[in-house]
Amino acid sequence: MQQSEVPREPTSENATMFQAFEWYIPADRKHWDRLREAVTSLKATGIDNLWIPPGCKGSSQQGNGYDIYDLYDLGEFDQKGGISTKWGTKEDLMRLVQRATDVGIGIYWDAVLNQKAGADRTEQCQVIEVDPHDRTKAITDPYSIDGWLGFDFPGRRGRYSTLTYHWYHFSGTDYNNANGKTAIYRILGDGKDWSKFVDKEKGNYDYLMFADLDYTHPEVEADVKAWSEWLYSQVPIKGIRFDAIKHYSGEFLQSLLAHLDAKVGPGWFVVGEFWKDSLDAMTTYIRNMQHKFSLFDVPLVYNFSSISNTENADLTKVFEGTLTAAEPLNAVTLVMNHDTQPYQALAADIQPFFKPLAYCLILLRAEGYPCVFYGDVYGIKGDHPLPPSCGGKVPDLCLARKLYAYGEQLSYFDNPHCIGWTRLGTWDRPFGLACVMSNTGPAEKWMYVGQAHEGEVWTDILGWKDGEVTINHDGWGRFTCAAVSVAVWVNRSAEGRDQLGKFDADIYGRR
Repeated sequence: MQQSEVPREPTSENATMFQAFEWYIPADRKHWDRLREAVTSLKATGIDNLWIPPGCKGSSQQGNGYDIYDLYDLGEFDQKGGISTKWGTKEDLMRLVQRATDVGIGIYWDAVLNQKAGADRTEQCQVIEVDPHDRTKAITDPYSIDGWLGFDFPGRRGRYSTLTYHWYHFSGTDYNNANGKTAIYRILGDGKDWSKFVDKEKGNYDYLMFADLDYTHPEVEADVKAWSEWLYSQVPIKGIRFDAIKHYSGEFLQSLLAHLDAKVGPGWFVVGEFWKDSLDAMTTYIRNMQHKFSLFDVPLVYNFSSISNTENADLTKVFEGTLTAAEPLNAVTLVMNHDTQPYQALAADIQPFFKPLAYCLILLRAEGYPCVFYGDVYGIKGDHPLPPSCGGKVPDLCLARKLYAYGEQLSYFDNPHCIGWTRLGTWDRPFGLACVMSNTGPAEKWMYVGQAHEGEVWTDILGWKDGEVTINHDGWGRFTCAAVSVAVWVNRSAEGRDQLGKFDADIYGRR
């Protein structure tokens, strides 16, 4: 009797996150509708989860939501200039979420929990001014200011939460309405101080902007925890992107995540914006969060920027000092986001020639969870508009990740100006790929793709390098790329190749 074969485990499908906004999207309140129309094509090109922009009401209908006013208003109440947020109404949001759910895309919420903006009135409070370069140092004696610290949420009238916010719910602010002076004011009161569980840049980096929430106040803690439960009851999200986490209490954030696990259930994906070019600081934060928390790989973004702006830069060092190298399971990789895009405060200039190389490095390698930027797929609006980057090829690279980037990874980082790698495929995702890139002249590499591919004919899915590569009997091929370019070689008969080049990037022309 023939012994039965042991069933093989199916290969886990690669996941890709999409940041579903850029900073200069028009404030026409149609963004939720546009995304709803786009999710089917995004799913078809390999996107699994959308990081949507902050959906809570901001201080105006032009704000992107980081100027957050009311956590409990998702575009439902007539506040701050109207019912809608910049992105649309709550009804529009729910239609987007339903369509995304129907096609199998998850929603990641952008939680802005560090501050509040757009107060309804001023309140008097005692403060001291602190040195903006060292917030642990007082530079005045205590005195009274009129701060924009009273939040009544009159349009909501106590629905969902009856708490109104007052000066004692905050630890700092930046404007004295009594004399028009802008400074960093630490609010005084019994037991009040900056949080101890924040980044130590500037002495203590608790204060970032607007009215800074004080999570040592029990009403603030209780209200935000209640909001997290309420949000899940309203919007079936799969994860949360936490904004500005180096500026508010990590102890509170741990407590909030434990609260969500207990009240809603475990299994959340959580990622934080800890924007600091310091691997030590980032790995320390991940350890303090017991590795239950991911971070965006900030050092990798700056490596991309530096290499792309340095003549004859060493490509083999692209992952040096990065979170991807140190903590690959907790690294969210990216090329650009709304803060680093051109004309933003944290703009990290990445030369256009390098963008395709960077996207191959985050999408086609095994390490990290890649996040693709809206502006690179659909272009950037505003006063300095830009078309989609990479000649419109980012969606094809996303699809290549979904279809071909599986199996053992062999890296050929042996030439400072030409690097490459191969993915050998698996038993149930067999096709594999070979990627080679150069930041100088035309280049080539002999690379191994496996004897299982003997005799196959591979071509460049990007169409930037003509020719064919026939895999020899030992499983090797000579893979080439053009000068200052990249090529992604895949079996010309691989399933799914007929879907490449079909993405519709004209998101603004659909409505």
